[in-house]
Amino acid sequence: MIEHKLFRDIRKDLKQVEAELNQYVDAPNPLLAESSAHLLKAGGKRLRPAFALLAAKFYRYSLEHLLPLAVALELIHMASLVHDDVVDASVTRRGRPTVRAQWGNRVSIHTGDYLFAKSLILISKYEDPRVAEVLSRVSVKMCQGEIQQISTAFDADQGLKDYFYRIKRKTALLISASCQLGAVVSGAPDKIVRALALYGYNLGMAFQITDDILDMIADEKELGKAVGSDLRQGIVTLPVIYAMQHSPQRDTLRRIVSTKDKGQPEVLQAIDIIKASGAIDYSFNISQKYIFKAKKQLEILPNVKTKKTLAQIADFINIRRY
Repeated sequence: MIEHKLFRDIRKDLKQVEAELNQYVDAPNPLLAESSAHLLKAGGKRLRPAFALLAAKFYRYSLEHLLPLAVALELIHMASLVHDDVVDASVTRRGRPTVRAQWGNRVSIHTGDYLFAKSLILISKYEDPRVAEVLSRVSVKMCQGEIQQISTAFDADQGLKDYFYRIKRKTALLISASCQLGAVVSGAPDKIVRALALYGYNLGMAFQITDDILDMIADEKELGKAVGSDLRQGIVTLPVIYAMQHSPQRDTLRRIVSTKDKGQPEVLQAIDIIKASGAIDYSFNISQKYIFKAKKQLEILPNVKTKKTLAQIADFINIRRY
């Protein structure tokens, strides 16, 4: 998790975003209100609202004007998590029961739809057409990424192109949009908007790659889920792809990856094969390249305090493996 001290400049404003979220997920129907509140109370990094607020610091910052965007971004993210949990049949998220585990698939789907629809109401408050245009396009691509993940589950023939296609759509594009639209809403010039969009995209790619590394090497408390849960669900990540291409035990690994009902001993065996192949270091090096690209975009931005904060966030993601 990105430490709160990196968000110290916007800490009060993030509390206001949280208050708005609590108010906004309320619903006349008690079941819908309860399931939405349950998801919100599960916590989260609130990365997307934070990046929107930080991006706005480069021009004319107005929390009142930014609040609808910040809340909408988190609602879109929350909606995607609820739908993901249904698809993945997830029982816990961040150590708490998922909406699916608590209320079942039907309530989960409608909760996700409700949150997404609420985000549309918020987005409609902006006159600048770029806000709706960017978020609608990103939402479509997020769905494409999810469909691709479903259709390629347990497929040991995936390559790097498949992986980068998926994480771009499932993770990087919404983080990029958060940075981009924070600048748009603050009235920033196109040069600043473009730089922040590219910063967010590269940071988002690095963030997801690092998450996929941690799925192999972190402990359960740090992850909030069992180690190797992606493998168990048939999600083929960067370390897995590298090991299937380079490990002397690639045939054994491919068999485990393709097995739908694998047990914990097989998952742990696969992780040992992946670690021994050098896949963790390889994946970390790819993540570092994205971090470098993200920080390169910061050179274009004005020399304000927030520029240093964005560099520190990139550095923090770069060391999350430890």
